[in-house]
Amino acid sequence: MSNYLVAMEAAWLVRDVEDVDDAIGVAVSSAGKRLNQEGKEYVDVEVGVTGCPACGEPFDSAFIAADTALVGLLLEIDIFNADSVEHASRIAKSEVGGALRDVPLSVIDVVETEEDDAE
Repeated sequence: MSNYLVAMEAAWLVRDVEDVDDAIGVAVSSAGKRLNQEGKEYVDVEVGVTGCPACGEPFDSAFIAADTALVGLLLEIDIFNADSVEHASRIAKSEVGGALRDVPLSVIDVVETEEDDAE
């Protein structure tokens, strides 16, 4: 059994916003609030990054049209005692997906972490 850090991307819709910074703030805050209400305080929530198609430079994953924003969020969770990378991914999607119903999620990275020697 191993421990893993699982990173997921979530597509968060924010209505009635005029600029990207407001959209990002509302998305991160709303996601954090929903996770905390479900007892998932251990999930890290940040704005995701997207590479510019022209130059490759990273920028915040947020797009606004008609006062509605689509914000890409990065969610990270530590999964302990999983059998494999696939098992850790399933556990992470189940944990986060249960709190964020109707929010599209996809696993973007899974990294095996070192076990705690304090056991």
